[in-house]
Amino acid sequence: ALLIGDFKINLAMIAAFLTLIGYSLNDTIVVFDRIRENRGKARLLNPQIITNSINQTISRTILTSFTTFIVVLIMYIFGGPGLRGFTLAIGFGIIIGTYSSIAIAAPILLLGTKTKKEKKK
Repeated sequence: ALLIGDFKINLAMIAAFLTLIGYSLNDTIVVFDRIRENRGKARLLNPQIITNSINQTISRTILTSFTTFIVVLIMYIFGGPGLRGFTLAIGFGIIIGTYSSIAIAAPILLLGTKTKKEKKK
């Protein structure tokens, strides 16, 4: 196992990282799908569409992450030392993944569409 201070990365931690990738991708896909639905037939993506889409999906994203975080917290408290690394990785990852789905992914999408539009000119 890779040792970082007193913190070991083992197979359970790798499983946690892979699980977090799935959670984060799922949340991001939900936001992007709502953006696609709200955009409809509009040719250009604008900040208002993205803001409306995030507002429509934020409660679902936060509630899903919160309920998962509660389970992870219970696992951390009652699971014993064998689950500590796994639950820490999942707990921090849920927070970071939720933030990235809401506050990072959608603005990057808007920047990407602006860059495409500027290249066409």
